[in-house]
Amino acid sequence: MSSENERPGGVPEQLALIRESVRKAKVPKAKPRTWRGAALAKELPVARVVVNKGVLHLDQYFDYAVPEELDADAQPGVRVRVRFGAGARNVREGRREGGGLIDGFVVERRADSDYSGPLAALAGVVSPERVLSAQMLSLARAVADRYAGSLADVLQLAVPPRNARAEAKPSPEPSAPPAEPDAGTWERYQQGPAFLRTLGSGGVPRAVWTALPGPHWAEEIARAVRATLASGRGALVVVPDGRSAGRLDAALTAQLGEGRHALLTADSGPERRYRQWLAVRRGAVRAVVGTRAAMFAPVKDLGLVVVWEDGDSSHSDDNAPFPHVREVLELRAAHDKCAFLLGSTSCTVEAAQLVQSGWAAPLVADRTVARAAAPLVRTVGDGELARDEAARAARLPSLAWQAVREGLKSGPVLVQVPRRGYAPRLACARCRTPARCRQCAGPLEAPAERELRCAWCGTAEGDWHCVECGSTRLRAQVVGARRTAEELGRAFPAVPVRTSGRDHVLDSVPGQPALVVSTPGAEPVADGGYAAALLLDGWAMLNRPDLRAGEEALRRWINAASLVRGQDEGGTVVVVAEPTLRPVQALVRWDPVGHALRELAERAELGFPPVSRMAEVIGRPEAVESFLRAAQLPPDAQVLGPVPLPVADPGRARRPGDPPVGEQWERALVRVPPGSGAPLAAALKAAQAGRLARGGGDPVRLRIDPPDIG
Repeated sequence: MSSENERPGGVPEQLALIRESVRKAKVPKAKPRTWRGAALAKELPVARVVVNKGVLHLDQYFDYAVPEELDADAQPGVRVRVRFGAGARNVREGRREGGGLIDGFVVERRADSDYSGPLAALAGVVSPERVLSAQMLSLARAVADRYAGSLADVLQLAVPPRNARAEAKPSPEPSAPPAEPDAGTWERYQQGPAFLRTLGSGGVPRAVWTALPGPHWAEEIARAVRATLASGRGALVVVPDGRSAGRLDAALTAQLGEGRHALLTADSGPERRYRQWLAVRRGAVRAVVGTRAAMFAPVKDLGLVVVWEDGDSSHSDDNAPFPHVREVLELRAAHDKCAFLLGSTSCTVEAAQLVQSGWAAPLVADRTVARAAAPLVRTVGDGELARDEAARAARLPSLAWQAVREGLKSGPVLVQVPRRGYAPRLACARCRTPARCRQCAGPLEAPAERELRCAWCGTAEGDWHCVECGSTRLRAQVVGARRTAEELGRAFPAVPVRTSGRDHVLDSVPGQPALVVSTPGAEPVADGGYAAALLLDGWAMLNRPDLRAGEEALRRWINAASLVRGQDEGGTVVVVAEPTLRPVQALVRWDPVGHALRELAERAELGFPPVSRMAEVIGRPEAVESFLRAAQLPPDAQVLGPVPLPVADPGRARRPGDPPVGEQWERALVRVPPGSGAPLAAALKAAQAGRLARGGGDPVRLRIDPPDIG
């Protein structure tokens, strides 16, 4: 001690005593940052952590030392803050220091570490709430591997951001299981009552459900959820949008009572949504309905997962690694050994494949029941339009005018008009057969009205002719629909005209006579059902440059027609499209399953998804080329392309993943046969990880099973 700090007589000053005691204290010196010198936990002093760093070359666990003071709170599943990026030489008193603070989750407590060097200490425990279970961690890892993504990215989708105020509030006490429901409208389906009984007895059936038209689908799902809860298990339902979630929310309230289920949608707000999520995680609530992000909801003792309208594009996430709700819930059904129900008024090709493979059983109504519940469907083709004076003058055929006039006598009439911006694909002008490449069967296109080429592999097509009829003429026609509402308003001046679309979506309309003009997917529900519906400009949907154009058009039509009264109540639907086309015929017969099976057989013959697996690689031309050259693809992989993507227009809104404005990017597709999907994902993930670890220049975007492949 310096003599400067002593009083006369050698008595130390009080300040000097404090300094000396601080020097000798056995407490860490920068505790919040490094815990330097702090004692470690006596048992399991190592925490294995997944850090919130969603880059592929860091997709692994990292070990951290657990200070004794954090021992009680740093349990598996809690959120923590850690120092990340410290150099190996930055070691003080046996502890690695430095690096930036980053969030993470403790996944395991261990007695020792696989890493032989000094460990950094946990910087702190954000909250003692265990938000990540071992079961959810296993599911997230499976999703990351399937989509060639990182575990951290999946956990960002699975675990919502923390809200301290919501976390501080206790969750309600769990309710007693409800009584088993009666079959209700499930009686209309051949195996419907048996399906409910199996759920109520603790069984795990898997079914693809083709729902009958009408408003009963929400009540039927609610009964399935109630049957599952009656067996002492939980249930999860994922729907495509907030309107569907609202209808199911009301149906579940009617079946279960208030407070017996959680609603997880973006409209709830962060605090309320996190409070509901915590109630599910703590086991206070066993039933969940929500939109896409709810697919990871941590339902306790999960007994049933349900996805409604799996063909809706909203079920495909826009954030890496771009998982699809249907695939995630299939993984949950397998991991949690729970029941699975995929429902829709239509039927996707993927749903048909689940049935054909035997993974799920069909849950359908008898044909006579389905035809009675569906409206009468009538068609107007090109030949009739050409001969129809009214159609030439006002762009609407006489049959459509007649259907509107008759329908307005007893209720509202729905008019479905494809939204602007649908780009048609090319087809034979004589027989309407889609124009496809002779090399890979991809769709042909004519950019800027130049020479034909394949949109998948880029092969030029100089001498195209139709394989069905031999014609050499192509067609890309979209019937004008911009002024549809104006035309109808002038034709029926005494009738109110309401619109529902992107700018303003109506949830419901009253049952009085009115014209409701809507874009696909925005159709409001009418009290008592619509008296009639017009499905206009069929070519705008059927000729989109996409593999799913026919399937998507049929789904949109059936969804709209399902809002119309049944045949026994006089409901009529008029579709303006060529009646010989397969989707139009399926609509007339009300046979979405038959259409999906025929599409599946055709795709199997041509090697299209979902029979094959596809991956999309997008980036600058040189980046795509070097990436594909470095990737160790499976031997049976086939690379299609690359082909140039359209240059982004500065005046148009950009979607996530779109090329920067003014830059020329390319896209390549990698296709593999069944059984090689996992090796393909692993190869692409390894190539991307290696590229990122080397600081590999221009970015390359990967997407497994892209929803739009042309």
